[in-house]
Amino acid sequence: MFCYQCEQTSKGEGCQTLGVCGKDETTATLQDLLIHVVKGISMYAHRAAKLGAQDAEIDAFTIQAIFATLTNVNFDPERLVELIHRAVETRAAARALYERVSGCAGIALVELNGATAWTPAPTLEGLLAQGKQVLLPVRFLSEGQEISNLKELVMYGIKGVAAYAFHALALGAGDPLSFAKIHEILDFLTHPAPTADELLGNALALGELNYRVMEILDKAHTETFGHPQPAKVAERAQRQSDRGLGSRPARSLRAS
Repeated sequence: MFCYQCEQTSKGEGCQTLGVCGKDETTATLQDLLIHVVKGISMYAHRAAKLGAQDAEIDAFTIQAIFATLTNVNFDPERLVELIHRAVETRAAARALYERVSGCAGIALVELNGATAWTPAPTLEGLLAQGKQVLLPVRFLSEGQEISNLKELVMYGIKGVAAYAFHALALGAGDPLSFAKIHEILDFLTHPAPTADELLGNALALGELNYRVMEILDKAHTETFGHPQPAKVAERAQRQSDRGLGSRPARSLRAS
């Protein structure tokens, strides 16, 4: 495995045997494979969105799947395998949407490959073997470290946005414009030869998108739970000796 998506990564370089967070190689590989399939979803969804068509279920699953790969969100291999197969089904739905709107618009389909053509192995062992082909060290060799690292910077930005978007969706607040932008950037990450400037531009765009999605989540919170108000809480220090427990040091009890 290789993972460096959090600030606690081993030696500040990357976890290679076991994640500092407790994530093992099986989980890490399945998460990377799930992201690979999600990119295939977005390749179709982005093209459909450019023609004016979006699907709420496709968008919601995309956010759910990305969120599942954040640190300490989902370390269950069985659940990740389930999500991978659901991603393949969602990719088929996104393709159908793209084909339908292209036909209505009289526009020729763009034949896609890569993440759109990937087929899952029938066993966990087979999936893990497939997953090793999309791990970061493999991409270091094919893309070079600078481009691979910048792609990961963009991907982690997407994951951060997805965290806010996932919680907003849980409160019934979805934003089609934000989902369309996520699909657009995920599609961009599949381009064969992105430049460093293009990748940095997308990273900055994600900063702006993150602010938008945070506003949506904040609005959903206040509409659901009301505006937060300052409140007084009790705080007291009591010596144990006051309870007849001798003269050992006092400790504080704080209301939470």
